[in-house]
Amino acid sequence: MRPEYDLTGGVRGKYYERYQQGTNIVLLEPDLARVFRDSGSVNKALRVYLAEHGEPPPSKARKAG
Repeated sequence: MRPEYDLTGGVRGKYYERYQQGTNIVLLEPDLARVFRDSGSVNKALRVYLAEHGEPPPSKARKAG
């Protein structure tokens, strides 16, 4: 590792438990990202979709690795 990478005071596994609980990051395909430029527009579109189609069935729980 390079000398300029100073990890003094770092804590190994600091966010491990939080990561295991899942994440809310969603990656959009480029064509969709051109239309939905921020989280507000995505949230609005999803709320309209849910109002018209109802809640989707629950997804299977994520397995702890």
